[in-house]
Amino acid sequence: MKPRACVLASAIVVALSPFTALAQSSPNTLDTVIVTGTRVSDRTVAESASPIDIISPEALTATGTTELATALSRAVPSLNFPRPAITDGTDAVRPVQLRGLAPDQVLVLVNGKRYHTTALVNLNGSQGRGSSPADLNTIPIAAVERIEVLRDGAAAQYGSDAIAGVINVVLKGSGTGGSIAGRYGQYSAGDGEQYQLSGDAGIRLGENGAIHFAAQAGHQDQTDRAKPYNGVVEQRYGDPEIDQGAVSYNGEYSPADYLTFYSYAMASRREVLSNGYFRWDTDNRNRPQIYPDGFLPQIYNVSKDVSWVGGFKATTEGGLNIDMSYNYGQNNLRFEVRNSLNNSMGLDSPTRFYAGTLEVTQNVLNADFSKALDVGMAYPLALAFGLEWRGEKFNESPGDPASYINGGVPSANGSFLPGAQVFAGFKPSDSGHYDRHSYSAYVDLEADVSDKFTVGLAGRYEDYSDFGDTANGKLSLRYAFTDKVALRATASTGFRAPSLQQQYFQSIATNFIDGVPYEIGTFRTDNPAAVALGAEPLKAEESTNYSVGLVLQPVDSLYVTVDAYRIDIDDRIVLSENLTSTAVRNYLQANGYAGIGGGRYFTNAVDTRTTGVDAVGTYRWALASGPLELTGGYNYNKTEIEHIAENPAALEAIDPTAVRIGRTEIGRITKGSPRDKFFLGATWSPGAWRFNATTTRWGEFTSYGTTPATDQTYDAKWTLDLAATWTLQKWSFTLGGDNVLNEYPDEQLAGKGTRTYLPYSTSSPFGFNGAFVYANIDYKW
Repeated sequence: MKPRACVLASAIVVALSPFTALAQSSPNTLDTVIVTGTRVSDRTVAESASPIDIISPEALTATGTTELATALSRAVPSLNFPRPAITDGTDAVRPVQLRGLAPDQVLVLVNGKRYHTTALVNLNGSQGRGSSPADLNTIPIAAVERIEVLRDGAAAQYGSDAIAGVINVVLKGSGTGGSIAGRYGQYSAGDGEQYQLSGDAGIRLGENGAIHFAAQAGHQDQTDRAKPYNGVVEQRYGDPEIDQGAVSYNGEYSPADYLTFYSYAMASRREVLSNGYFRWDTDNRNRPQIYPDGFLPQIYNVSKDVSWVGGFKATTEGGLNIDMSYNYGQNNLRFEVRNSLNNSMGLDSPTRFYAGTLEVTQNVLNADFSKALDVGMAYPLALAFGLEWRGEKFNESPGDPASYINGGVPSANGSFLPGAQVFAGFKPSDSGHYDRHSYSAYVDLEADVSDKFTVGLAGRYEDYSDFGDTANGKLSLRYAFTDKVALRATASTGFRAPSLQQQYFQSIATNFIDGVPYEIGTFRTDNPAAVALGAEPLKAEESTNYSVGLVLQPVDSLYVTVDAYRIDIDDRIVLSENLTSTAVRNYLQANGYAGIGGGRYFTNAVDTRTTGVDAVGTYRWALASGPLELTGGYNYNKTEIEHIAENPAALEAIDPTAVRIGRTEIGRITKGSPRDKFFLGATWSPGAWRFNATTTRWGEFTSYGTTPATDQTYDAKWTLDLAATWTLQKWSFTLGGDNVLNEYPDEQLAGKGTRTYLPYSTSSPFGFNGAFVYANIDYKW
């Protein structure tokens, strides 16, 4: 660690040394009534049987970022949000990890309703390879009232995906107040300029209703941390160029005391321009007549996202609470290629291509009921039950012919290089329209058996049209020894249904092996070539989740929680290695699969065990000059491979030496995300000023190569974020800096990769852009 970072970090540690617990929520959130992880109407954060964090909008906007996922990664110790580069569509839709698990193993809710996933399948070498999670950055920060992060398995309560936990985004719904804010920032390297305008406003709907609107729009320039190669810097390596806008509303109307209608909607559009690998002028893939100096191919993505929820809540004379709702969500992701060419078309090749579109749609009908029952105990028994129908669709549309055809013109060395370079378009044979539906029923019981003892029991049954049914349960316990000490524990089973993207996405491109063209790519599990290589229909992942923790409030201003957990996942869905050995190619060619040279497919081949501990807490110190809030958080997390399934008989018969799950993927699962994460922060508010300081230690991670000689472990790094805000009546003026000490991850060592001019790992949990300075002006009413 740099000496100046050491001094500053040590100073903060000394200041906070009396408070060994660490946290990310403000003390005044302990009495916040939560809606995640419980169906009791008046359960607070401090009373929760599961670990849960409340992230305020002030905490989200206290960083220089305009991305919701990035802000959360700085506020939740167990959340990881790396910034991959040169990873095709993953540059545009970056995945979030909770407790080191796959991005699609965390469920995202908005106002307690299931949020739809992205259409993208993360196929390249990023964390979350093979996943299609929800995209948090489609939700405008200006619309957020708070975020509840449940760090516990919750599939028995909410259904598929809630293995690692739940992120519930609660939208602003007040009929009064509002704000408008402008933000500008830039990296100290002189690039990555960002600006954003955002605002929100509440409007009363007579005496019985309210609606709250929010909007934001902004721009981000590219960053570039590539080094010279052949004496020049032609490659770009960093964040993409982004233009994004989003709008939302959240409202309700109560024509009677017992009836409330509600609705919310969000819509966003994100345009992202990212980079591939530079083709030099003498590269066999180039046509010097088109690009005399070589070319840098780029991918242009347009992500359009919409969601709408509408429903009503009613209470009968008998005290039965009813909640009926309809939930619609869709993500449309368009791929275009720019500054490229289809070499096989010769000089007739265009330089821009439409490469195809991916789209997912979700429709959900919910009927939820709850009632407090007097069963003779000291307190009523909270009963909740409900039904859900969910319909899902996945569409893959082909690109224009020039994006994928073989034009028949050989390259300089006589080979044929068909398709738009950097991203060959989806072929008509790849395209398709797929759907499924599921039914589920749940029951949830929760009771304060006494003043000290709380018990919760939940069960859920789901039946899917494509792979079968599953039943899951959860037991939650909390015992308060005193008002200051409580013990809590949970045990649950869970599942994650294979996504339609994992089942049906297909992208086949022509590759050359020993000068011979073969169709190689990501195959659907029912593709005959994939079946020949051992692919089987996907089934649901199954999990068991155990946690035990302490809740400590030794004094009124100090709140401490320590929670240990273990998550076992069987039949984890992963993407196989490329199976392209000579034996595989010979078999496919001899058995009617002309031109097919192998590929990869999704498989339930891995069992994992994740263990760890979260420590969170906060302390508020009332100083004469103004309150000082000390916050922090720590997470230790370790994932191990418990079992890898043997090669299927079909693949074993073709090539006994085939490796279906290779060491690179094993390393990505077990050591690709930081082993631990630790942050300390302080907010001091003297008079009209507010000063924020947070130092974060990002733990070490390891990048695995194809052999141990190419592995590299990247050391832990410290970053420091500072901000100062001056308030004048309704105006606030902020000047701040993220990573002000300009810290970078370790550089890639010689011999650890083939492109040393790309010096940093894309798995770095804090990116590799250096210091960022920003200014913000905010007006609230």
